[in-house]
This record gives sequence, C-alpha cells and structure tokens, in this order.
Amino acid sequence: MSKKIQGFIKSLRFRLLLLCTLLGIIPGILLRAGMLNSYETRAVSIRTSEILSQAKILANQIVSNDYLNHTDTAMIDVQLEQLSTIYDGRVLVIDERFYIIKDTYELDEGKMIISEEVIKSFYGDEITKFDSENRYIELTVPLIFVDKEQDLKKVLGVMLVSVSTDSINLNSEYLARSTLVLELVSIFSVILIGSVIALQLVKPFDKMSRSIEKIQNGYGDDALEVSDYTETIQICEKFNGMLGRMKVLDASRQEFVSNVSHELKTPLTSMKVLADSINSMGDAPVELYKEFMADIGNEIERETKIINDLLSLVKMDKSAADLNISNININELLELILKRLKPIAERQEVELVLESFRPVTADVDEVKLTLALSNLIENGIKYNRKEGWVHVSLNADHQYFYVKVEDSGIGIPKEDLEHIFERFYRVDKSHSKEIGGTGLGLAITRNAILMHRGAIKVFSTEGEGTIFNVRIPLSYVP
Repeated sequence: MSKKIQGFIKSLRFRLLLLCTLLGIIPGILLRAGMLNSYETRAVSIRTSEILSQAKILANQIVSNDYLNHTDTAMIDVQLEQLSTIYDGRVLVIDERFYIIKDTYELDEGKMIISEEVIKSFYGDEITKFDSENRYIELTVPLIFVDKEQDLKKVLGVMLVSVSTDSINLNSEYLARSTLVLELVSIFSVILIGSVIALQLVKPFDKMSRSIEKIQNGYGDDALEVSDYTETIQICEKFNGMLGRMKVLDASRQEFVSNVSHELKTPLTSMKVLADSINSMGDAPVELYKEFMADIGNEIERETKIINDLLSLVKMDKSAADLNISNININELLELILKRLKPIAERQEVELVLESFRPVTADVDEVKLTLALSNLIENGIKYNRKEGWVHVSLNADHQYFYVKVEDSGIGIPKEDLEHIFERFYRVDKSHSKEIGGTGLGLAITRNAILMHRGAIKVFSTEGEGTIFNVRIPLSYVP
C-alpha cells in the first residue's frame, strides 16, 4: 500500500511539474506569436498610411503641373525619385491610355499596364494592398483634375507605388529573436519555480505516505492527521473512517472466530464429560447409561445444528449470483412454512395465524427465502409465552411484497435491538441452551433478504412482543 502511495506521489509531482511547464510554455508561445503578428500588421498599416499620404500630395502636384503632358518637369521628377528612395520602392505614372509615362526604375516607360487595381483607380478609388508572400505594399492613387468653376472632376491618370517591406521584415526577425530569448528565460524560470512549487505541494502527501507506512507497520498513531491543505484534511478524514471501519471488521472477525470456537467446543466438552463419567463407572445401571447416551445424542444434534447454520451463513455471504431465482407463489410458500412449524407451536401452546391480503407471486430463491422466513416465525414461537400467538401477514403493491411477523412474546430490550442481526448474538443468554438457538438465525435471515435486494426492520417492546417487517421486490434485478 505504501509503495502505491509513493508511486502516486511521484506521478503527482511529475504531473504538477508538467502542468507548470505547459503553463509557462504555452502562454509564452501564444504571446510571442501574437506580438510578432501584431507588430507586422501595425507596421504595415503605418507604412501604408505614410506612403498613401505622400502619394496623394505628389498626385496633386502632378495634376497641377500638368506632368502627364510635360514629363520633363524636373521638380516632379525629383519628388518621384525621393518617394522611391525614401521608401525603397518603385513609382509608376500612368496616363489615361494606360501607358507608363514615368518609371523611377526606368524599365517599363512607354509600355502599357492594365491591372485590376489600376482600372479601379481610373474610377476614382484609392487601392492599397499588402502581399505578405512577396513582402511588398502596393497602392494606386488616381490623378484627378478638379474644375471648381464648372464643378467637374476627371481622372487623368493613375500613380502606382510599389514598396518593399524588407525593413519591416528585418525588424520583425529581430523582435522574434528578442522575444525568443525572453520566452526561453521565462520557460526556465517557470520550470524552476514549478519544481519548487511541485515539491512544496506534494510534501504533505509525502508526510501522509510516511504516516500510513508507520500505521501499517504498527508504529504510528491510530489516526492520520495532515492538516496542511483542505484536500489533505478530507483525505485524512476518509482514510481514518476507512481505518475505523477496518478495525471494526477485524474486531468483528476475531469475535466471530472466538464465538464459533466457543460454540463448537461447548457440545464437545459436554460429550467428553459424559463419556468420561460413563467410563469411570464400573457397574453403572443401564438406565444411567441410557440417560448419558441420550444427553450425548442431544449434544451431537446441537453440534450438527451449529455446523449447518454456519454452512448456511457461509453460503449467504457468497455473491448474489448464487441465487437460484424462480417465480414462486408466496402465499403457498408461507402456508407450507406454517404447516411445518405448527407442531412446534402446538408444543409451545402458541397460536399460529396466517393472513394473506392478496395473491402474490415473486422472483425469489425459494430455499433461501424459506430459511429466512422460517427463522423469523420459529423465533416468534420459541421466544413466546404459553397461550401466546404469532401473526404472519402477506401484502403487496406494484413493486414489492411485504411479510410481517408479529408475536406476543417476551420482546427485545431496546439496547439489544441494534445487535440482534449480529452473528452469535443472543438477547436471552440464560435461556439460549434451553431454547436451542445458535445465535445465527437472524444473521442468516438478514443476509438472505439482502441478497434479494430487500430490507428488514424490527420493532419491539420488552415484555409485549416483537414485529419484523420484511420488504422484497416482486421482480429480482441482478
């Protein structure tokens, strides 16, 4: 048990460390990815806004200086070159026929260009686009001539600006390296802190393991007490409850073994005394021999009854799968039981009455249920007074059938009621040998009823009588 707990503690320590590590790594990775993505998006947005602002100013100057018709304007050329140089990009000026009249790279002047963005700009739209795969920003600005007197607007051409984002990419890579270093530092810090926390968290469980090992070896206290956390307090309470239950069961087992030994030894002792007495008499009368042999026979019968009851109890302790379930008429079963017990009742001068309120059939083990009900009714007869009575009634509803065994006997003292179903427990110990009980009958009865998923309750007043109420399901559910 101790090794299992130690294995559990090691597993718990590892899981806590793993959890702390994941809590350090996952947020760091997500934060790093979020920061990089946010930086790139923000940087591209700012760069696009700057270029668009500069391009719109330059577009107005191109229109006002009629650059589309006079491409030799030096001032506009200088500004175009400056825009291209500052933002590490390329600027194209396109006239209304889609011909490139100016290319800052001097590669495609005089060529025609037709693209979706250029066409949209000829309709007056400003188009911006970021190509993340090829790492460049492209925007088109319409060159609009405005005649305020005639309230006229006309698109004379388009300026296309294409700018590389390599500088943004370099900054992003630098930021990625910096955040990676921070992430690694934070991961190692979290692992270190997590290890310390894990050791601290499982320390009470180590203490519990050592305490349990001491208790197991018989050198510890009678109870487990580790009050470091709410969880350890709850575990200790459950463990102490289980330990108490085990002690009760062990005491019960020892008492049972002691009782069995005593009950089996008593008849044997009596028989030995009787046999020794006969052997010591040289010429004893025949009548005395017969009397002693009759006593020995009675003791043998008593020993046989104890052994039979013990065997019945052992069978009752087995799994409910041993039940031999069949559909039985309970009315007929009770009639047969009372018929068998009637001679005993007549010898005791006890009236035996059966009252059935309705026909009842149920899925039961006939042998075990017969034994259980016979014990209840026979006890009612044995522990009764002369001219007394035992009343047995049968009733049922849609789910259960009910058997009530009521007698006018000596009753059961209040302090004994909670013990009557214990093995070898006798209420009237002074008359136990006279009555002939073994103290196992009610234990057998209770086990048989529980195997049927039923319940039994007892109500008694000393000197007035006892009532046993039995409830058993009509349909047995394994």
